Amino acid sequence: MILRRSTPGPAVWLEALDGPACLVRLDGAIEASNAAWRAAIGPGRRLPPAWNLYGALKEARAGGRGLASAPAGEIAVSRLDLGLFLVRVEAPSHAAQARPAANLDACSPFGAALIAGRDPFAGEIVEVNPAMVAIAGEAARPGARLTDLIAASSLGEARAAGPGPFEVGLASSPERTAHLYLVAAGAGSLAYLHDVSEQKQLQSRLAQRNRMESVGQLAGGVAHDFNNLLTAIRLRADELLLRHSLGDPSFDSLAEIRETVERAAGVVRQLLTFSRKATLQREVVDLGEALTDTAVLLRRLVREDVALEIEYGQNLPLIRIDRSQLETAIINLVVNARDALRAKGGGQVRIRTARLDLAAARALGYAGLEAAELALLEVADDGPGIEPEALAKIFEPFFTTKPLGEGTGLGLATVYGVVKQADGWIAAASTLGEGAIFRIFLPAYHPPLAFEPAAQPEAARAAPRDLSGVGRILFVEDEVGVRGVAARLLRARGYEVIEAADGEEALALIKVHAGTIDLMISDVIMPGMDGPTLLKAARPWLGEAPVMFISGYAEAEFSELLEGETGVSFLPKPLSIQALAERVKAQLRPPGRAA
Repeated sequence: MILRRSTPGPAVWLEALDGPACLVRLDGAIEASNAAWRAAIGPGRRLPPAWNLYGALKEARAGGRGLASAPAGEIAVSRLDLGLFLVRVEAPSHAAQARPAANLDACSPFGAALIAGRDPFAGEIVEVNPAMVAIAGEAARPGARLTDLIAASSLGEARAAGPGPFEVGLASSPERTAHLYLVAAGAGSLAYLHDVSEQKQLQSRLAQRNRMESVGQLAGGVAHDFNNLLTAIRLRADELLLRHSLGDPSFDSLAEIRETVERAAGVVRQLLTFSRKATLQREVVDLGEALTDTAVLLRRLVREDVALEIEYGQNLPLIRIDRSQLETAIINLVVNARDALRAKGGGQVRIRTARLDLAAARALGYAGLEAAELALLEVADDGPGIEPEALAKIFEPFFTTKPLGEGTGLGLATVYGVVKQADGWIAAASTLGEGAIFRIFLPAYHPPLAFEPAAQPEAARAAPRDLSGVGRILFVEDEVGVRGVAARLLRARGYEVIEAADGEEALALIKVHAGTIDLMISDVIMPGMDGPTLLKAARPWLGEAPVMFISGYAEAEFSELLEGETGVSFLPKPLSIQALAERVKAQLRPPGRAA
């Protein structure tokens, strides 16, 4: 039945109706209400949002009579003309004055609780939906209070934060996080809980990843600059060692300087490994064999009060990784576990390997890219464990829990870099008093059915013995300490060396000496024009002359910029005069002629 508005106006005939009644628009806005409505429901200008009368409004709009249930009673909805609806409470609820006007959805993924009274933290819970029990635990029941569901540490902020949403801890599960919403509803309140624990974990992982990427870029930049300084020191030490032979009073001091440079270069390599800019030589590795080869050294590293137990998995898959970096990662993890056991007076370090499918890897903490099979390398100890605050930062460079002077903070950062460069994943877990577990997941490698033996790396070929030679070399390097010493040492071996401080100067010199340059040696990263850009611009004047790039970064960092180029080789920094002279000799040696 369609009711039509009468002449006296809605306010007059609404007061004539028995019980609470109002006129509303389709969007829930109240146009007019009678005194009974305002006394029972309140003076609000909209229908209580939790009533959920949209179904009844839709039915009334189609010409029928919409019915719905609410804590205030049975609700009837009828359509008037001019787009208005009459909403009446036909059978008031006995608890309408004590309970908020709401209708909890049993199928909602949000936890919802009806609370008596306008102060949600003071009144008792009248009703909860199943989702509230699933989120907040068995404490979410009628008669309880909202303060029983929220962790005590969150109560102060929750009381002062207003309607929300705001984050709270759950009393039943302190490690979980939820968003709490508070809504006034009639004479009471509504509290909604939404479990956001998984979302917070994903946000934390993303923030950790972004932080590690930023620190990695910084570490890579620092390592690049430091490599230039080390190269200058190393070349000068080499030059002086040529003048002061064994038995000279200065020889021991110069040899010590060179040894210190080598140690510093090792630290730089760790930084580059962490930042994933280290030079790699990936090969197919049997994880079991690699662990067996390393086990001899591992047993020497652990002390007598530390037992080392190794469990070899069956049918382990092959992996592709830089073998030396894999060994470094294993050693760093074992040394860390050994040091952790010192506070306990000894204990056990356990190494385990296994073949895993994706589901089993996920269950152990793998969160990387999908892979059919993965190799697991697990290092665990029964030491004191790691504090949760420290565990969140355990892979950051220069972060260490060791006493001052006993750790560089690069061990686990290096492991992190090794794993990431191998397209793997590393996960750490710890329980205080029960030890720590580090798990490395590496994708399985399946070799093609037919393949040719890989060519030996150029560095593995026989090095020429006579390091003197002839030829015109263009040496491009922005670091004057590296360029000057290297050019002087090459001239001492018979080469003609033209020096350039940047790419622009080098391009001008190449045009002047077009067709007469036998070899170009260039840094990769330089102010202005970088090495690969210089090569592409200079190739018409260089002809078929070979090009050698030198850099502290990995070759993979810029190899894509050299697509289509031939006759290009790479020599990592820090340089030694021996390695530089051998490479130059090999590059300038006519094809087919022995050294």
